Amino acid sequence: MSSSVITNIGSLVTNDPALGEGPLGLLEDAALVIDGEHVAWVGPGAGAPAADESYDAAGRAVLPGFVDSHSHLVFAGDRTREFNARMSGRAYTAGGIRTTVAATRAASDEELHANVARYVAEALRQGTTTIETKSGYGLTPHDEARALRIAGAHADEVTFLGAHIVAPEYADDPAGYVDLVTGPMLDACVPYARWVDVFCERGAFDGDQARAVLTAGAARGLVPRVHANQLGHGPGVQLAVELDAASADHCTHLTDADVDALANSRTVATLLPGAEFSTRAVYPDARRLIDAGATVALSTDCNPGSSFTSSMPFCVAVAVRDMRMTPDEAVRAATLGGALALRRDDVGRLAPGARADAVVLDAPSHVHLAYRPGVPLVSAVWRRGVRASI
Repeated sequence: MSSSVITNIGSLVTNDPALGEGPLGLLEDAALVIDGEHVAWVGPGAGAPAADESYDAAGRAVLPGFVDSHSHLVFAGDRTREFNARMSGRAYTAGGIRTTVAATRAASDEELHANVARYVAEALRQGTTTIETKSGYGLTPHDEARALRIAGAHADEVTFLGAHIVAPEYADDPAGYVDLVTGPMLDACVPYARWVDVFCERGAFDGDQARAVLTAGAARGLVPRVHANQLGHGPGVQLAVELDAASADHCTHLTDADVDALANSRTVATLLPGAEFSTRAVYPDARRLIDAGATVALSTDCNPGSSFTSSMPFCVAVAVRDMRMTPDEAVRAATLGGALALRRDDVGRLAPGARADAVVLDAPSHVHLAYRPGVPLVSAVWRRGVRASI
């Protein structure tokens, strides 16, 4: 495989404090050498070793590819009317998921493949080079396994979310549905997933039900993650920390005990500002979590009901504007934070040995992601050492 060098980088975010200034490991007037799929060298531009190919960044900023650690891309149908009604005054609840379940069950494999490929490509154009996605819109053993197989053809990380809501046919027997999820559905889905997730929330699954799902998944080798504390205070965060979940996602309504638990664990608090933006809900307080010492990630929560965005730059801008994050903190959360939420050390940073996922911005600094919200600043993307066609 050939090597390439990105030269004349105005500002390089490495996310390695040993390589540059501050937590972002910032290097000015830098260069980056890619050999095959990995970063081979970073440092001052004047000292860059030779490579087979060269790309002139022309003084622009380069940062690691975004790591989107929470999305729901395997779905069919459209919920525009629901969104329009909500913007006209109707509150968001988990019930709208059933609309997508019906459409997804009715869709062909080809339709679902095309949809996922479209959204992954859309995310790549905006700088996302690692993406996680979930099942959760099938809610039968067959449909959940089908969703995971399709997800695995497109996404880097795949999560079993049979416990998204209680399937409509089990509306009067939620205990029976939990038995299905932890038994035949889990059996069908284990071969296709790395993670197990549950929507621990009013209108979905309570603490005991969530524990049953997560422990059953863990017993089969799946690592827990939790939809926690989105719509109100609840047991989700504490359960995530107790079970050493990789992440507690949403974290909108937290007690002091929840914040302390996250700060004293390796469970990442994954914040999803697109959901609050799209439901007019209160934003999570990232400042409170960061000041307490918790590890924070940012993700899109891309889904057809409550956060239909694939744009990590948008999430960075909203996090800075409405969640009291600094631009440095938001960029780190959208790159290295997402990697930590996926327990990955090969992505989310640009240091020797890391996967060569790099984004060139049409701007002199990563700060422009928040400074110029809504502007398509991503001008070039490398994924696994190959420049993507965007």
